[in-house]
Amino acid sequence: MKFMIIRKADKDTEAGMMPTEQLVTDMLKYNEEMIKAGVMFDGMGLQPSVKGARIQFKDGKPTVIDGPFAESKELIAGFTLIQVKSREEALEWVKRWPPIDGDGNVVLELRQIYEAEDFGAEFTPEIRKQEELLRDSAISRDTNASR
Repeated sequence: MKFMIIRKADKDTEAGMMPTEQLVTDMLKYNEEMIKAGVMFDGMGLQPSVKGARIQFKDGKPTVIDGPFAESKELIAGFTLIQVKSREEALEWVKRWPPIDGDGNVVLELRQIYEAEDFGAEFTPEIRKQEELLRDSAISRDTNASR
């Protein structure tokens, strides 16, 4: 089972405040524990919404709304992707989040990620193969871009 741990934004993340050295150290330790346990496969922090945009579609036509966005409690500051055996295991990892983050007042959200088998018969073998090829291509491109 794959899950996304969503770190909700707050006034500090939206102000672009960088984490303290201690928080960076604690987060690296937390991430390292998950990687060594074989559960973490990605994670990143996000820049403040002032650097972002929302794209809203109405009748199929996009409208771009530049940030910042007023409701920081609805925004995310970062995410971690994990793969575990159960929701309970995912929750156990979330509970180990470094308590120094947000001065001990951080909101995290845990969301399960859809996987191919969740889609049922509509996800035909042909569609599954095409999706796997696209995913492999995207991973390959990301790996090559990082070099």
